[in-house]
Amino acid sequence: QSGNCFFLRKFSTSKQTLTWVPDSFFSSLLSGRISTLKDETGAIFIDRDPSLFAPILNFLRTKELHPRSVDVHLLMHEAEFYGITPLVRKLQLCDELDRSSCGTVLFNGYLPPPGDTISSAFLSISDCCSLCPQSGCSSVLTVFSGQGSDPGMVRIICGHHNWIAVAYAQFVVCYRVKESTGWQQVFTSPRLDWLIDRVALNAKVMGGSLGDNDKMVAVASGTEIILWAICPDGNGNEIGVFSLNVPVEALFFVGNQLIATSHTGKVGVWNAVTKHWQNQDVVPINSYDTAGSFLILGCNNGSIYYIDVQKFPLRMKDNDLLVTELYRDPSEDAITALSVYLTPKTSDSGNWIEIAYGTSSGTVRVIVQHPETVGSGPQLFQTFSVHRSPVTKIMLSEKHLISVCADNNHVRTWTVTRFRGMISTQPGSTPLTSFKILSLDDIDGHGGCAAGTEIGPYGERDEQQVFIQRVVPDTDKLYVRLSSNGKRVCELRSVDGTSITAFVVHECEGSSRIGSRPRRYLFSGHSNGSIQMWDLTTAMEIAGKVDIKGGPTEEELLELLDQCDLALTRTPDMSPAASLTHVSRNSICRYILSPFVMHVTANVDTPFLLLPTSVFIGGFIQKSRAHGAQPRHLGGEPYSSSDASGSTTSPGITSK
Repeated sequence: QSGNCFFLRKFSTSKQTLTWVPDSFFSSLLSGRISTLKDETGAIFIDRDPSLFAPILNFLRTKELHPRSVDVHLLMHEAEFYGITPLVRKLQLCDELDRSSCGTVLFNGYLPPPGDTISSAFLSISDCCSLCPQSGCSSVLTVFSGQGSDPGMVRIICGHHNWIAVAYAQFVVCYRVKESTGWQQVFTSPRLDWLIDRVALNAKVMGGSLGDNDKMVAVASGTEIILWAICPDGNGNEIGVFSLNVPVEALFFVGNQLIATSHTGKVGVWNAVTKHWQNQDVVPINSYDTAGSFLILGCNNGSIYYIDVQKFPLRMKDNDLLVTELYRDPSEDAITALSVYLTPKTSDSGNWIEIAYGTSSGTVRVIVQHPETVGSGPQLFQTFSVHRSPVTKIMLSEKHLISVCADNNHVRTWTVTRFRGMISTQPGSTPLTSFKILSLDDIDGHGGCAAGTEIGPYGERDEQQVFIQRVVPDTDKLYVRLSSNGKRVCELRSVDGTSITAFVVHECEGSSRIGSRPRRYLFSGHSNGSIQMWDLTTAMEIAGKVDIKGGPTEEELLELLDQCDLALTRTPDMSPAASLTHVSRNSICRYILSPFVMHVTANVDTPFLLLPTSVFIGGFIQKSRAHGAQPRHLGGEPYSSSDASGSTTSPGITSK
């Protein structure tokens, strides 16, 4: 644009060329079913990308396609808009050339939705009222109208040994894998009258006191917790219903002991030996980790506490759990993230222990307790002040220290030097990389719940760990990235095209052969209730042989963001820094395109001019409005010429 002048590229064609495909955009346009915007020469204005229109026009002329010179995906998007069905079909075949409903080499298995159980979750209001003894049934009805209330959607997946537990809205299903038979469904809970928020699974405890009865699954909703024992034949017996008296925010097993915590400062423990549930008040809790039989708590007052769960309830004082302060932060900042690493020389007494933690001010610290420091407790080892937002996740492993802050999951990593298994100061921890794991959450919860879409890091601490990145809530794509440097391990896409609503990384033994090692799998839960399994062990081996890139490229990110309304998403763990949450889609999802003019001759005596442009759309449409014309909406939706009543319809506007 120069002043008020537009430099446009011209295209000329005939009406016959444009209208040989029935029920297309052009047949409707030239038949008068769509209102047109014309200039003084009678040329028709159409606001689309000229570079993509050229191959479409060539196809309409010759019925031939040369996809090497264009982006197949973008061209298919334009062909759908214009309603050129034969071209769309060809492009779909090109786009799906390397894609199959059987997945890639990494696809390892598919568990269909548990059928009748999901169907039974869709109850009428009268059915709910007949099941609910309370008057009004308000607690039941909120399940269907509240956040993430789709009964058939997978909400949470968790794994333990060769078992996984899959939580839906109102029931939980357990699966077990055997080398000879593969994955089999072994337990389904009764349908509950409330929405499941948390799930915990205990499939095997070496040397446990319960013998074959050590398999348990627990779910939590609000303040209530239900615990079942799973018998060898697959039947489940309800052990009990317990209350934490405040909303449960974490639910997990330490050995055979079931633990529930809340940020308000409540800890609940169920002991497998005494069958006793105990609630304990501590200071407000921001983070936790486990180490052997110890439960380590990071609290709001800047202190780290521990509870020896294994000795509960023997070590009780005045009917309370024995909660011991282990360390206090020098600045007394809230402990917002916590990671405990037990060195190879860790003994039952816990003398050899290393803890990394993050604070509300963004500080990362490492404290150590070795035999020479037992008398005085853990000693401050290193401090890093590299984050300006609260630290939300931290992981100390054999070779790396990884921290994540609330600024859109900003990750900082360090290499860790060890001498005879213990962290060493020579040369000590050195900075490695900095990157982000951008992941947007759905405000209304239909993209899954936060407990089922944790980014990680996942994996054993003596191996390379990974982050799982789901960029937008409604997507069928996940990125697996190394936690140490952010490089991409693989990109996974749902084999049936359904949205991914939950995921977890878990190692399964898989084989009883001598020398076989556990294999690492990613389990993805989907909006239709299915579970898909992916072989991350193979993915890691392949990634080690090729030069891999990081997370989504700018083009991939824009494509993903184009699938969601940013006004209905939020970034997890919001920070004081500016975020994408309150930025409109119009200011982020934008393609800048070059303008062109297409001069079309409908007949020899009747010229038409198609002027697709997007760069100066604002000024050009304003000018058009001055002539009383209605601007066309530019959407990415496929073109539809008319609705059932025969009235004209047009695509909706989408900022591009």
